[in-house]
Amino acid sequence: MTQPSFSFEFFPPKTADGAEKLRATRQQLFPLGPKFVSVTFGAGGSTQRGTLDTVIEIQREGVDAAPHLSCVGSTRENIRDILGTYRDHGIRHIVALRGDLPSGMGEIGEFRYASELVEFIRAETGDWFHIEVAAYPEYHPQAKSPRLDLEHFANKVKAGANAAITQYFFNADAYFRFVDDVSRLGVNVPIVPGIMPITNYSQMMRFSEMCGAEVPRWIAKRLEGFGDDRESIRAFGLDVVSALCERLLREGAPGLHFYTLNAASATKAMWQRLGL
Repeated sequence: MTQPSFSFEFFPPKTADGAEKLRATRQQLFPLGPKFVSVTFGAGGSTQRGTLDTVIEIQREGVDAAPHLSCVGSTRENIRDILGTYRDHGIRHIVALRGDLPSGMGEIGEFRYASELVEFIRAETGDWFHIEVAAYPEYHPQAKSPRLDLEHFANKVKAGANAAITQYFFNADAYFRFVDDVSRLGVNVPIVPGIMPITNYSQMMRFSEMCGAEVPRWIAKRLEGFGDDRESIRAFGLDVVSALCERLLREGAPGLHFYTLNAASATKAMWQRLGL
């Protein structure tokens, strides 16, 4: 059986202070030996330069870095230029996403779905890139039906994706059901669970509302009951998410992808709790 792989996600900092904070975070997390790290890409490519700069800096530190690339609101020419820039810098790993249309932008662009982006990357660059795509165990918030959502995911894999990273979730059954459902559609690439540490109740509820991740009522109520007691929130969050990770690994998940929010402490604590 293949050993599970572990990876981290960062976002490109917007300020000099943010850049220094992220460097300090990497100094704490990179000794853990992640297989790779991903770096997000703002809506409509709004952080394109920051994503590239962050990825190049990480590559220089000796860690495989995978930039996110979202296609909504973009053109084939623009995506071709970005892919060329990544190739020129020796980047061989990419996370291909449809992405969100930026506020105020009316045109969806030349790509409607992430499957079209994956297909384009393969047509332009062959096997140069290892391509990750997104998966939604609790279904994409804009999906018209669960069946269509599963088919859209299968189409991304058939277009040439090598692996997938899920939106975060707190219900392991949703993940395993999703894996079973897409396997029946002929999908057999690794589908790595995305893991969100719980450190801030209001922030987590806001993120979950935006991305369609379900927070079980018992978790939400316990967190709400802690009020402003951040230490209790962190301790409870560590218990809940570590138990989720333990079950995922025990029952065959191919790895874990930690959404770090550019901070080290919660991910490091979970890593230690899991004995990784």
